[in-house]
Amino acid sequence: MVHGEFESMKEIYKVAPDFVPKPVAWGTYESSPNTSFFLCEFRFMTDETRDPVQFAVSLSKLHQNSTSPNGKFGFGTTTYAGNLPQLVEWENSWEKFFAKSLRHALDLEIQAKGRDPELEALIQPLFDKVIPRLLGPLESDGRKVKPSLVHGDLWHANSGIGMEDGKPLIFDACCFYAHNECW
Repeated sequence: MVHGEFESMKEIYKVAPDFVPKPVAWGTYESSPNTSFFLCEFRFMTDETRDPVQFAVSLSKLHQNSTSPNGKFGFGTTTYAGNLPQLVEWENSWEKFFAKSLRHALDLEIQAKGRDPELEALIQPLFDKVIPRLLGPLESDGRKVKPSLVHGDLWHANSGIGMEDGKPLIFDACCFYAHNECW
């Protein structure tokens, strides 16, 4: 989990160093191998209302200026949204990556909460009809989706405003390369 966070923050820092605290290191304690740590630059932040335009510009720059290392969707290290591992295996197709990742998330939901007949009745049509109809056209007739680096758990509690410069900051990233409008 900590390794994924470090790699996520490192990738964002390469593209948008003003948008995240600089990651420094991660590892495990020698005296307690099951205890991990993640170190990053300390930035004074406030959770006051963000300037939505400035935040959107920073996020857009991250998406536009990032380049997948292999041209695919996914990430090289498993990342976690909270305590849930994201399926981030590399895929050539956005539709295929999205479907596999969503199926993984639904499988985790069913494991945690048990079977639900109403949910199960919706799953197959979602994968057989909805996803192909919505995402398939994005990659047909010569169209392509650029894999962009995205924050996999972006919400107000994973962002703030730097008190030194008033610019937006993000953290707890759990990144992967995806469609720029993912999540």
